[in-house]
Formats: sequence, structure tokens, C-alpha cells
Amino acid sequence: MTPDMAPPHPAEALILAKAPAAAVERARQVRLMAFDVDGVLTDGSLWYGENGETIKRFNALDGHGLRLMREGGISVALVTGREGPIVARRAAELGISLVLQGVRDKSQALAGLAQERGHTLDQVGFMGDDILDLAALQRAGFAASVPGAPPYITQAAHWVSSREGGYGAARECCDLILAAQGRLKHFFSPNAVILGGVTQ
Repeated sequence: MTPDMAPPHPAEALILAKAPAAAVERARQVRLMAFDVDGVLTDGSLWYGENGETIKRFNALDGHGLRLMREGGISVALVTGREGPIVARRAAELGISLVLQGVRDKSQALAGLAQERGHTLDQVGFMGDDILDLAALQRAGFAASVPGAPPYITQAAHWVSSREGGYGAARECCDLILAAQGRLKHFFSPNAVILGGVTQ
């Protein structure tokens, strides 16, 4: 699927009207979008079971958005400072193969992903919410964050979602990137095919 220069779909126009023009222009260049997990794909809560296992809650809207990005031809990566089987399982459910866990230097990880995929950093986006994400946000061509992040993080972002992390923030980001590239309109066609059949 390739973007086209046809007039935006009404849904795309609605999304683009709410975003700063400079952020839309940056989103238009994205070929690889990386997401932090805790605080972005989740609300940042960590629940512990009686045997010490960690439990995280993911949002179906976000999952659908990540699938739409992949189906739309944009690579998706998860880059997280924590490590555990939950993230790997969620990534597998969504068909995401680029999963980096236990990462302390996310800026370097982003550069590595860009090189591996043959992209410039201008073509790489990152969505994060805390200090560990700051250097990556400053290095990415498109930097996104969530409203609950500390102000020195949101200040470093080109765009901040209206929804909180774990409550559709990543979906907003996905929709913006797809709309900016004229790719979202294709999913409103009755003949659109979504990877994996089940889209959440």
C-alpha cells in the first residue's frame, strides 16, 4: 500500500486538523515507529501476583493501531527498559518482530534500528514518556509523548497525544502518522484486509 496525494479522507482531515503542521510534516516522513511500553502502551501500572509475576494491561485500540501501521507499510518496534515475557507475548500477538527489551540507551537502539532497516533518523519516530526515553525523543525525526509525562519530556516531543498512555495514546499516534501519509483512508474501504484477521 502506498500513500497518495488524493484529498484526505474526512477521518484523516479531522485528525490532521488537530495536529500542529510541523508535527504532521515530521509524521509524513516516518517509515519506522518505535514505542516505549510502560506508560505508553500501558498506563505505567505494574501489578504483582502472589508468586512475584508482573501483570500489565494493554489497550485493544492501541493494538489495532499498531496492526494498521504494519498493514500500511510502516515498520513498528517496541523498545523498553524493562524485561519480561509479557511484552514478547503482546508483540507476538500483534505480529511485531522488532522487540528490544532491557534497553538502557534507547537513543543508540533507535539508531541501530534505523541502520538495520535502511532508514535515516529523520524517517524514524519514537514515543516515550520518561527520562530513559529523552535522548531517543531528541534524536528521532518524529518524537511523540503522552500528557501524563513529566513536562521536560513533553517539551522534547513534537506531538503529545490527548489520551493517556495505556488508554489509546499509541492509537492516536498511529492514526496521525497514517493520516499524514494518506494511508489511513485505505482502511475505510470495505475491501481492506487487516493482517491476522482479528485486528485487536
